[in-house]
Amino acid sequence: MNSMFRNKEIRLLLLSMGVITIIATIGSYFISQEVSIFVFFTCVLFMSTAILFSYWRYREIEKLSVYLRKISKGNFQLDVRDNDEGELSILKNEIYKVTNMLSEQGAYLQKDKEHLTNAISDISHQLKTPLTSMKMMVDLLSNDELPDEKRLEFTYTIRMQLERIKWLVSSLLKLSKIDAGTVHFKREIILVHELIETAVETLLIPLEIKDQTLSVHGNKDVHYIGDFNWTVEAMINLLKNSVEHTAEGGKINVSFSENALYTEMVISDNGRGIPKEDLPYIFKRFYKGKSTDEDSVGIGLALAYSIVAEQDGDIKVESDGETGTTFTVKFYKRG
Repeated sequence: MNSMFRNKEIRLLLLSMGVITIIATIGSYFISQEVSIFVFFTCVLFMSTAILFSYWRYREIEKLSVYLRKISKGNFQLDVRDNDEGELSILKNEIYKVTNMLSEQGAYLQKDKEHLTNAISDISHQLKTPLTSMKMMVDLLSNDELPDEKRLEFTYTIRMQLERIKWLVSSLLKLSKIDAGTVHFKREIILVHELIETAVETLLIPLEIKDQTLSVHGNKDVHYIGDFNWTVEAMINLLKNSVEHTAEGGKINVSFSENALYTEMVISDNGRGIPKEDLPYIFKRFYKGKSTDEDSVGIGLALAYSIVAEQDGDIKVESDGETGTTFTVKFYKRG
């Protein structure tokens, strides 16, 4: 109660009501003494009611202050919802909504922190193996008695490992930009056959080395609205996956079409396929399934999925683990 009277607004209210009581009492005295007494006690009653009501509101606000202090310390389990009508009830319900929002954000940040920790651990693991291997080969290269054949072999291996690390770092930077929302995806008309041709150009050498046949089918008028360069990156990773998991002399087929709802691109191969138990996880970063090569880092498909998803698209994969794999990419048309 004492803390309430230290409130300047409460003191001003009581002073105003006291002045009104005195003026009303004196004014009514000129009518009659009985009226004056009645007016005085009526004003005192109103003052008492106002004080009690103010005290109740003050206590409710004080409870909310305690509640907010607990929230600031991370306690989001408190519930102050109030189904009654009135300003305080509305305020309580709004505070409860904010509390739930903070709780959800806190849980999300915790998951994000755990994800970051796991990502750093995965990156460290992915870099440790090639770096250790290169260090050993560099030590061997310093030996003057090392045969030229071995020297060329080690030099080539180091170059390949450096290319692998470069690709890993580049892909992780692209993924981090997408996750952070700093990538601005363009929205321009793109002819799908030009997109496929550009993506295939980067894989011509691996296709030739493995003597694989790549066929492309689709109407040259097929198009979609999106970002050309980023989508090329996604298609390269999908095609690269097919090349790596298809044996020498194998076949890879790319087809594309469109309808009123979406533009579709289908990449299929007759490689060794993906086991059914791995299918739900292949787009998760750093995931390596049973059929994955040892050199794979599990980042290409995750990057492709993020790029397509950010452009209102979707990727689905079908495989029985024996007769190849089919990736279906759909870019949905906005109304």
